[in-house]
Amino acid sequence: MVALSFKAQFAPPIVAGIKRQTVRAGRKRPPRAGERLQLYTGMRTKHCRKIIPDPICTEVSLIVIEVDANHPDRIASINVGGDYLLNDRAIERFAIADGFTGHGEISARRAMGNFWMRHHGPGQFIGHVIRWEPN
Repeated sequence: MVALSFKAQFAPPIVAGIKRQTVRAGRKRPPRAGERLQLYTGMRTKHCRKIIPDPICTEVSLIVIEVDANHPDRIASINVGGDYLLNDRAIERFAIADGFTGHGEISARRAMGNFWMRHHGPGQFIGHVIRWEPN
């Protein structure tokens, strides 16, 4: 079983079943399809809580996310398991599936880009996208 910690902003979309994936940096052993996942907020704090009952991992794929330093508020491209997501619509769908929402003139893609810049900076990120189905 693999435990994953999420920022509080992602708990409501996980509970609602909108967010069924997460992007993570490489780890010693990523989860495997069929394995149960434990999803928490506030891990390693006194505010730690489980978000939902342990879902089952359905897929783990290599992911490469590119953030252009000249346009840091946007995700330039996403490659999931060799499939490139380059157009606005495909990246927008991925951002929504990853728990980002648009507000007014801010798209989910832009919200994801802003988050990505704050937490990872510009350039290329290589990791895994982990997907699950709730019980």
